[in-house]
Amino acid sequence: MKRLTAVGVLLFVPVCAHAQAAKPCEELKTEIAAKLDAKGVKSYTLTIVDKDDQTAEGKVVGTCGGGTKKIMYKRGAAPVETPAKEASKP
Repeated sequence: MKRLTAVGVLLFVPVCAHAQAAKPCEELKTEIAAKLDAKGVKSYTLTIVDKDDQTAEGKVVGTCGGGTKKIMYKRGAAPVETPAKEASKP
């Protein structure tokens, strides 16, 4: 009976751990950003990309979406879009 209980517990634990690991991507991205801000990190970008995306630049700092996506960290400020300046009238 003890063996049966032990086997049942061993089979149940990995299922629980896997269920907790699957987080929504935006929620995990927000948590990572909060940790970086708390450490005083400035000028960074976090982007969510597909797991198989080889063109993404930066370091993988998390996975989400059940392992289908990854969160990339890159140093430096995000590119800022500036509005086009109008030509001055003479």
